[in-house]
Amino acid sequence: MLVAAYVPVGREPGGPGLVPSLAAHARVLLPVLLPDNDLDWAAYPSATPSRLVDGPHGLREPDSPRLGVTAVTEARIVFVPALAVDRRGVRMGRGGGSYDRALARLSADTYVVALLHDGELLDHVPSEPHDRPVHAAITPGGGLTVFDT
Repeated sequence: MLVAAYVPVGREPGGPGLVPSLAAHARVLLPVLLPDNDLDWAAYPSATPSRLVDGPHGLREPDSPRLGVTAVTEARIVFVPALAVDRRGVRMGRGGGSYDRALARLSADTYVVALLHDGELLDHVPSEPHDRPVHAAITPGGGLTVFDT
């Protein structure tokens, strides 16, 4: 199975074990930030996990070949970072639109899961027409919350 994820930065949800844990059970794609803030994708080098390099904005990216912005459409599950998600599945990111563009490319049957800290699942998050809802969120204290999206 192919999943897309991200390498958490600093205190982002998921922690340092997120990607290696996923790679033990599936092939993993990781985002590579492009100059226009869109996301290209590359395979996580599971055989040599230290082959992550510094990218823009403190991101860690694989140095494996780039697969293109549409590579994420092959993933069955996409794990996304978020600052908050509301009970409708509306996700608040950092404002660059990178994940909104990537999520817009996905088919309706691709399952999108936001990873959050406790307290970041809210009753309401403001949304814009380009915002794409997530199907579920995971918090340490609350586990999996599935939305009616």
